[in-house]
Amino acid sequence: MKTDLHSQLIQLGLKATAAGLDDLIARAVKSRWSPQLLLEELVRAENRERSDLSLQQRLRRCRTGRFKPMVDFDWHWPSKIDRPTIERALTLDFIPEARNLILLGANGLGKTMIAKNIALAAVQAGYCVLFQTATELIQNLTCDSPQQFRRKLNFYARPHVLVLDEVGYLSYDTTAADLLFEVVNRRYEHRSIVMTTNKAFKDWNTVFPNATSIATLLDRLTHHADFTIIEGPSYRVRESELEIAARKK
Repeated sequence: MKTDLHSQLIQLGLKATAAGLDDLIARAVKSRWSPQLLLEELVRAENRERSDLSLQQRLRRCRTGRFKPMVDFDWHWPSKIDRPTIERALTLDFIPEARNLILLGANGLGKTMIAKNIALAAVQAGYCVLFQTATELIQNLTCDSPQQFRRKLNFYARPHVLVLDEVGYLSYDTTAADLLFEVVNRRYEHRSIVMTTNKAFKDWNTVFPNATSIATLLDRLTHHADFTIIEGPSYRVRESELEIAARKK
């Protein structure tokens, strides 16, 4: 009988109730719950389970990988950083407004770390987030079939937040700017983009040489956007020097 009930609960999609059935019944009997209270507890358990599963699924789709939490970020290391803008972005206030956030600075100053922490906060708040490098996005959009291209473009248009990392780290051919423009244009005034780049916009012609769409791309990207510039020596170089010094001791 118990096995039958357990199986029937699973068939109904009540997996949390099935997993904790013995404990639920024991608590109900011990505390003399009313039928309504028992049902309320069952609903709470199922909602918790589904919320946890949804969070795990969004985390997997986000693809941020491992990273340090913001509590480990050394705000005093950069010689220049707009802390209020970054802390405001971590509250996610830009997402409902479909605003973009652009983190500009040299390598090793924590741009990716900040972007990944914003992505995690958004996932935990219930948003769908996708994290990709610019190279991954451009390679993924480079395809021969128009139907396949439309499907991939729709894939990048859907998430509430698209994090594009390392824009400007490599140079691309002329078509790359057009592909990036298509993504930015689809999301323009509908969905947010968080972008990290080591190149000032005036230097993007070195990233996308001979591309005619750069001006329009930047116009869409920056129309509703917050910017923060991070300056200073590479924190990763500092960490490496400290590790070398520690090993010598």
